[in-house]
Amino acid sequence: MATPRRGEGQSWLNARFPASRLWREHLANYYVPKNLNVWYVFGSLALLVLVNQIVTGIWLTMSYNPTADGAFASIEYIMRDVEWGWLIRHLHTTGASALFIVMYLHMFRGLLYGSYKAPRELVWILGMTLYLILMAEAFMGYLLPWGQMSYWGAQVITSLFSAIPWVGPDIAQWVRGDYLVSGVTLNRFFALHVIALPLVILVLVVLHIVALHEVGSNNPEGVEIRQHKDDTGKPLDGIPFHPYYTVKDLLGVAIFLFVFCGVVFYFPDGGGLFIEQPNFEPADPLSTPDHIAPVWYFTPFYAILRAANFSLLGLDARFLGVILMAGAIAMLFVLPWLDRSPVRSMRYKGWMSKVMLRLFAISFVGLGVLGVLPSTPGRTYMAQGLTVIYFAYFLLMPFYTRWEAARPVPKRVDR
Repeated sequence: MATPRRGEGQSWLNARFPASRLWREHLANYYVPKNLNVWYVFGSLALLVLVNQIVTGIWLTMSYNPTADGAFASIEYIMRDVEWGWLIRHLHTTGASALFIVMYLHMFRGLLYGSYKAPRELVWILGMTLYLILMAEAFMGYLLPWGQMSYWGAQVITSLFSAIPWVGPDIAQWVRGDYLVSGVTLNRFFALHVIALPLVILVLVVLHIVALHEVGSNNPEGVEIRQHKDDTGKPLDGIPFHPYYTVKDLLGVAIFLFVFCGVVFYFPDGGGLFIEQPNFEPADPLSTPDHIAPVWYFTPFYAILRAANFSLLGLDARFLGVILMAGAIAMLFVLPWLDRSPVRSMRYKGWMSKVMLRLFAISFVGLGVLGVLPSTPGRTYMAQGLTVIYFAYFLLMPFYTRWEAARPVPKRVDR
């Protein structure tokens, strides 16, 4: 029997699947700006955490019972009796928070360097769609432990649909599959969480990466490196993604895993932010927790919802809150058409853009903190003020980005 010569297996695979071409186009010969900084590592980290969520989620479903009678008990079984079950669950619960942390930092980098501006509008929209689907995925997964906060948090959020005039109650009942959150809701959310939404997420991740590689990566200077090429067609200000940025990303991964594992082993509940104290109790439809709040990565929008405690233009407070909460997310989708600045990077924008971005970041973090805490009159006033700042960042952007004086952008990457 003849021994296969070196390269024959690779040739056989390439004749049937474009493995080498994909490697060249998306890694070895994919040129990225040579001045990417630490802000650009969070995209790779988001992909890493997403893989962690998929793998650990598959293992958890092997021992999980998606019924009202067995869900909470199966979580206890995983934590106490399944070999390494406690580790798998903590990797999953901590991973959910880690995914939103790196995703928010990834989004902030886009705001900082104008990665949403032409020709990357589609990259941004696909990313925002992915963010929206991940929010739905996290919300549905939040119900699955069937603890007190899971149950009542889902009850509060699904009841928001009933605030929509005329069709709201029917939509809320359709989402829950019942008049109240019940075992039917749990089974429905389980199916969406483990099958339907992960498929959509994976498709969106691929589309997001393909769209990015088609137009090329942005950089802190906001300079298009593809406009200056050598005789062979390679960007003068670019370097191959592999091996230069794969090594850089591996360093970021190592640092991230060090912190991530420290949380998993020594701080898995995150001080009540990652796993709330009421979720250690089984769901009881007859006993309402003293304070109901969603998990921390939803709390900025929850605080906006609670800030609307007044009627306006004939809209009652509840429906107005739903509109504001939905609008806070919708604003992110239209961001590429709100920014009228001739430059991309915050390095070359005027002082108004820099001040507004800082105020936006403060308002988002402040709303997140207020959303975790019980509502009081003083906190409601603070949430209303921060909500105004949040929306002002977007609604005033067409004006202050046009009025301010931008600094000249260098033609080449010079740092």
